[in-house]
Amino acid sequence: MTRTPPLSEHHADRGAKVTEFGGWEMPVQFDSINAEHESVRASVGKFDVSHMSQIEVTGPDAATLTDRLVTNPVTDLNADRAGYGAITDSAGTMLDDTITYRLTDDRLLFVPNAGHDEEMAERWRTHRDDWELNAKVENATTDWGMFAVQGPDAADALAAAASTDGNGSGRAASGDERNGRNDRASIRDLPFFAVREATIAGVTCLLARTGYTGEDGFELLCPADEAERVWEVFDCQPCGLGARDTLRIEAGFLLSGQDFDPETEPRTPYEAGIGFAVSLDSDFVGRDALAAVAEDGPAERLTGFELTDRGVPRHGYPITDPEGTEIGTVTSGTMSPSLRTPIGMGYLPAAYAAGEREGDEEIAVTIRGERKRARIEALPFIDT
Repeated sequence: MTRTPPLSEHHADRGAKVTEFGGWEMPVQFDSINAEHESVRASVGKFDVSHMSQIEVTGPDAATLTDRLVTNPVTDLNADRAGYGAITDSAGTMLDDTITYRLTDDRLLFVPNAGHDEEMAERWRTHRDDWELNAKVENATTDWGMFAVQGPDAADALAAAASTDGNGSGRAASGDERNGRNDRASIRDLPFFAVREATIAGVTCLLARTGYTGEDGFELLCPADEAERVWEVFDCQPCGLGARDTLRIEAGFLLSGQDFDPETEPRTPYEAGIGFAVSLDSDFVGRDALAAVAEDGPAERLTGFELTDRGVPRHGYPITDPEGTEIGTVTSGTMSPSLRTPIGMGYLPAAYAAGEREGDEEIAVTIRGERKRARIEALPFIDT
């Protein structure tokens, strides 16, 4: 059964086009994808990302349990900080990637991708029991609404709406302007990958300076029954999954189930270009396998490219060398609204990704039976 976000009726009233994604019916666009994309690159846009999973882990062994299941240790984080990592199996293959919020020493919230909530909750419970650890694991996905406010003006948008001291609306309860300015400054000064409790439109939310667009931005979680109230306080362009995809491709970010998948595209973090999120000093599931990959280097790496011929690369299209021999397939591709050129990513022999051939027209993408010339480009495609 397809799930719907808390704002599904609100989005329908706004005229959003919807699509099924990860078992959820989500808005793919409200206006045009290009207009939504441009709003984020130039100013600010808001996304409903309530399809993302939310798993709460609490108790004395919450951090220990999560450390053993994520490639980047949670115990290295102070409270009120977030970290990015991969969830791997014993062979080092990525099952998912996730951001983990350490809210207190013994209270964590991690965010797997859409449709992975019960799978990951059960993975945590199974290993908790096997390792005889003291932690409670709850699938809280339907309890929360989750939004992203992204773009160079995102901090101003959040500062106008939120107060980290709980007074709300970016002002002190007394209305004192000086305190109001301090509240707004505290939002603007929130470090990247920091998480705080904040009051937005009178609703207590979790606010983190994180995102998936390559721009400055924030992601926030609020109680599902207060979602519309929080969404409406942000007077900016609503954006759908279409613009989210073009933005994240330009930024070189991975999409679970497409740029990696344990069944259809099994990849290690080193192949996927997120070796920075692997701590081999941590004893996590898959650590030994990844240590071997790190020592030898992966045979293939996620590589960016730009078409020099007309055409748009799409998922699954073959990538060939100059002689026409297939050397990979496109995992993600689009016509870049920012660059106005067709761009894409795919796993190619490591020499391509290492920059040895950057800028050379040494590959081609087969589109409807025709080979379209392309050149290697470093990731990310844009400097944000």
